[in-house]
Amino acid sequence: MRTGQAGEARALAHLLSQGLRLLTRNYRVAAGPSARGGEVDLIMRAGDGTLVFVEVRARASRSQGGAAASIGASKRRRIVYAAQHYLARWRGPLPPCRFDVVAIDGDALEWLPAAFDSA
Repeated sequence: MRTGQAGEARALAHLLSQGLRLLTRNYRVAAGPSARGGEVDLIMRAGDGTLVFVEVRARASRSQGGAAASIGASKRRRIVYAAQHYLARWRGPLPPCRFDVVAIDGDALEWLPAAFDSA
């Protein structure tokens, strides 16, 4: 299993243990603010109904600033773009939403709820 896939599986297990429910994995949009489009690693639902768009980052160590620091403005725009696309297909009233990050540096996992916003 690739590092990214293993990290995503570990993040998912952690979030499920915290009471979130998985809606979708690896939601992709082909065209977007960049040639790469957008992707959300995990889309989950919190117990209070909030939709949680999760970016998972795994690094072998913090030597290059760590996993969380690797999510720059361009990556955030692509995540927000994919989330907007997902929400455009939502049926019914839009629930509250947030963008979380699960940063994995070596063996350490850190869940950062509301790590960034859509602005």
